[in-house]
Amino acid sequence: MVLGIFSFLQVSLADVLDVLLLALMIFVVFRWIRGSSAMSIFLAIMSLFIIRVLVAAFNMRLMRALLDMVLDVGVIALIVIFQPEIRKFLIKIGNRYMEGAKGKSFAEKLFGKRNQAMGSESVNELTEACRRMSEDKTGALIVLVHNSPLEEIINTGDKIDAVVHRRLLMNLFFKNSPLHDGAVVISSDRIVAARCTLPITEKNDIPAQFGMRHKAAIGMTEETDADVVVVSEETGRISFVRNGSVTPIKNINELKLLLNESMGAKAETANA
Repeated sequence: MVLGIFSFLQVSLADVLDVLLLALMIFVVFRWIRGSSAMSIFLAIMSLFIIRVLVAAFNMRLMRALLDMVLDVGVIALIVIFQPEIRKFLIKIGNRYMEGAKGKSFAEKLFGKRNQAMGSESVNELTEACRRMSEDKTGALIVLVHNSPLEEIINTGDKIDAVVHRRLLMNLFFKNSPLHDGAVVISSDRIVAARCTLPITEKNDIPAQFGMRHKAAIGMTEETDADVVVVSEETGRISFVRNGSVTPIKNINELKLLLNESMGAKAETANA
């Protein structure tokens, strides 16, 4: 009798593969939402699923029917609750494909356009602007466009369409300027827009020294393949943000190398 209860533990190779794939999915989802507010919801759903398996094993029909109903409705609730996370996940998959040579070639054929690299002169202008704003402790938030379309972000601000120039960037972020509150978006060698609003990260493990600019930069790089340069208004420190990871800049040459790598420009040997 007792052994009959645990007869469901007799597994085949297909069952082993099934369990391993499920464990892999749980691990990926866990890493994906770790540190976000969705973590507690995920743990609650996993608890219900484990209870559902145990209830089915012991043939508890009423509890099984109740949990089936809850989990069936929960699928729709999951799509609504995890909509931002699902969107980020799909964007990351698309960005990884677009970073490859085949993905870029397909996009160019499909859309008939290509995001040109930033020239070395524009990199120098951007680097020098960040250096001066760092010395003056002028806060700045600069988005570098790659493959992800940022029309929604650009439409939240004021379109400019100007050549990248250090004095223009410094004036845009000057504290008395009407355009200083927000992000500047740069694509290739053009300043596309200013005063743009960026999405804020939902992570709750952000270091205390990072302010709203850093949180916006992290959120932006989590949802798109764009890179972001941040100049702290409190400390004057420069940070380079990519894929949700913040890299503190030790010197201006390090920033130039990262910008050359980010925007595909030819690195110059001259010092800043």
